[in-house]
Amino acid sequence: MESLPAYLADVIKEFVNAIDKIYTKKSAEVHTTKESIYMYEILIYLFENYFDKGGYPDSAVLTHKLTIAGFEEDEINRALNWLSDLTKHDTDHYPATFAQSNSLRWYTPSEMEVIDNEGRGFILFLEQAGILNPLQRELLIDRVLKMNGNNSSLEKIKLVVLLDLWIQNQLTDLNILEKLFIASNPRYRH
Repeated sequence: MESLPAYLADVIKEFVNAIDKIYTKKSAEVHTTKESIYMYEILIYLFENYFDKGGYPDSAVLTHKLTIAGFEEDEINRALNWLSDLTKHDTDHYPATFAQSNSLRWYTPSEMEVIDNEGRGFILFLEQAGILNPLQRELLIDRVLKMNGNNSSLEKIKLVVLLDLWIQNQLTDLNILEKLFIASNPRYRH
């Protein structure tokens, strides 16, 4: 994987550290399940330890390393199964022309319970910025809904997008990373 500019690598590291702090803090909150915390801890661990390598090792090696890092087998299996689903991109449920659709997405009440206004706005931003097409948007929503926990904050959605782009090897496109982490965050705009 080509090395990232220092400013972008710093922004991504800051984001991953912020997520880690959020989920460490939320572990005591009622609406965040223990399984949800472990899922995010494992995903953050993977990203922190394998991002620069351009991928992660096979599941047997990864399971061993995660066990050594202190994660339990059922937590590891749940996270690896979810991660495996990211690589499958099950598009059979959607018409072939769906990716080219320009329709507006209406969220169901149950989806709105999980994905808040800020998260839905960010997903719309990703579409408008050309990072996601309608099919990718639906796959993202499906992945977010499949994660444990009762709600998905903006940070969770960004983590899912980041992992998905990493797995698809699309993180080499600096424009996508800038849109994902800088353009969507007023703090980094000039």
